[in-house]
Amino acid sequence: MRSTLAIAAGLVLAGAAAAPATAVTASTAPATAVTATADAPKGAYWRVEQIRTAMHPKPVGSGYHLIERSVSVDWLSLAGKNWWGFRKLGAKPATPKDEAAWRADGSPTSWAYRVEGMKVRVSTRPDKGSVMPTKGRRDGFHVGEKLMTYQQLQALPAEVEPLRRYLTEQTDAWIDKAAEEAKSTDPRATKNDWLVNRDRYVAERAIPLLYENPVPEKVRAAAYQVLKTTKGVTDLGRVTDPLGRSGHKLALPVLTKKNTVLKQYYVVDTRTMTLLAEYTDLKDDRAPVHGKSDTTTFTVGWTNDKPAVPGVS
Repeated sequence: MRSTLAIAAGLVLAGAAAAPATAVTASTAPATAVTATADAPKGAYWRVEQIRTAMHPKPVGSGYHLIERSVSVDWLSLAGKNWWGFRKLGAKPATPKDEAAWRADGSPTSWAYRVEGMKVRVSTRPDKGSVMPTKGRRDGFHVGEKLMTYQQLQALPAEVEPLRRYLTEQTDAWIDKAAEEAKSTDPRATKNDWLVNRDRYVAERAIPLLYENPVPEKVRAAAYQVLKTTKGVTDLGRVTDPLGRSGHKLALPVLTKKNTVLKQYYVVDTRTMTLLAEYTDLKDDRAPVHGKSDTTTFTVGWTNDKPAVPGVS
């Protein structure tokens, strides 16, 4: 699943790297934390569907741009086994101007070109898609750099301040490791390169608790409040997401590095405390970075349906 922390950290220093996942015990939760009553599973799998819409990175044909859509789905069993499905949903001209250029080009339905020796193919039609067990991933539930069992997920702090302390401790440990590793590639790197964005990183660690793993609803509610009340986060009020669902929109602190500016917004369903949508706006020299600026919708919850190739929508 996509990590907003990784996106943001990439703008700090090129040498920074997140720590690998390690096992966690229940004792890692703050001693004063109030933990949630475990929610009974309502299915065999926790399912997370993400539909991403983004501008294709490069112009095609006579120089027009395309909008591409894709769907990815993760299934997590109670034992922490993971399956991943993916399907390209097709591309279309991005704007009326691009559509006119596409029609003038003969309305092609596919394009191919090479980048760094690799062939890139784009089509207006959905592909066949695929589904498979996730390779190279240890069984369990990943919370930041920690690897948990389902039972340990249920023991996460369920009140705002204990959860904030827990996420802050994770953030500080990650900053220490990232800053130290960065020195191997940039001797000028200092811990302050990360500390200036510490609040943002704490907020980012709350976001996956809203969708990525089957934590109790009380933990999701606490995570939402951590996100909403973290310094620098802006409350943008009630909105409708691209699928017409109502939620509350929050903006993370803007992250800048030289001429690069990253803005991210999240829409949360405050009835179920689950993530509905993410908007990423990455600009370099004030121009959008195609392929990295996107809109993603999320549909999450329990299911008994077995992993299968995602459908066309």
